[in-house]
Amino acid sequence: MGHGGDVVAELTADHDEVKDYFQRLGRTVDPEERRNLADLLTIELVRHSVAEEQYLYPAVREHLQDGDLIADKEIADHGRAERLMKQLQEEDAAGTRFTSVVRELEADVLAHIHDEEQNLFPALRHACARDVLDDLGDKTRRAKKTAPTRPHPGAPSTPPANKLLGPGIGLVDRARDLLSGRGRDDRGKDDRAA
Repeated sequence: MGHGGDVVAELTADHDEVKDYFQRLGRTVDPEERRNLADLLTIELVRHSVAEEQYLYPAVREHLQDGDLIADKEIADHGRAERLMKQLQEEDAAGTRFTSVVRELEADVLAHIHDEEQNLFPALRHACARDVLDDLGDKTRRAKKTAPTRPHPGAPSTPPANKLLGPGIGLVDRARDLLSGRGRDDRGKDDRAA
């Protein structure tokens, strides 16, 4: 979860983790493993999205030409992904609908990742000073530590409301995860604590 470096390096490393979870999900047929991987994927995507909404997109609004339009599009992408993750939680991991939702989520998320890495991140690197990008990386890592771990499609996605409510929602989610055992990867590592 916390990789180090500036905001672009941090978020790109998150993207790599997400791609790995999708690949692992595509290779397994065991329903229990599929559920666990879907939970780990969801945890990573939710934390990543919350951190972007709290810090990356406000910086995009401030530093990029057409920043408001770009940020609004990215937040809309997150909303679609969050609704799919919520649906995924409700599906039977042995069912065909589960696979269909995973594929739809994967297509949406990989398109979002591609757009960020090919367009948004280079533009941000060009527009922002190194110390701004480093500071955003630090803020992003801190935000992911307190972010929710479950999709909450109705929660605010822009500051200041998301910065005020996110940590409280995250605390409740992490307590639920701890009690249920959700979020442990197949190597026994507790992914929530990273």
